[in-house]
Amino acid sequence: QLQMVESGGGLVQTGQSLTLSCSTSGGVLSEYGMGWFRRAPGKDREFVAAITWTGHPKYYADSVKGRFTISRDGAKKTVYLQMNSLKPEDTALYYCAADRRPRRIQLPTQSDEYDFWGRGTQVTVSS
Repeated sequence: QLQMVESGGGLVQTGQSLTLSCSTSGGVLSEYGMGWFRRAPGKDREFVAAITWTGHPKYYADSVKGRFTISRDGAKKTVYLQMNSLKPEDTALYYCAADRRPRRIQLPTQSDEYDFWGRGTQVTVSS
């Protein structure tokens, strides 16, 4: 089955950038849409971005639209989240996961529609 490993998190200052990676193994990633979610301290896990199995369309939470970009590299079996103009409110543990249904174009934003969660990578943005 699919397994996810997130990496690329770190401590940055407001306005800086980070690129998160989600490396996958054990399954056919090419058939699944992928999502990034985050959980800030004391808050529920929330949707950040998603990309279909074909690479388009892409979906973003309003809070990150215009600053974050999701992409995927089929050959490397990796999904990326480029994060620019980071803000302190972006501080969270970031997770990637696969859509429960293969080959879906209209991707959900609810976390219970995703499976095969990684352990997350911490992003901390200082003010």
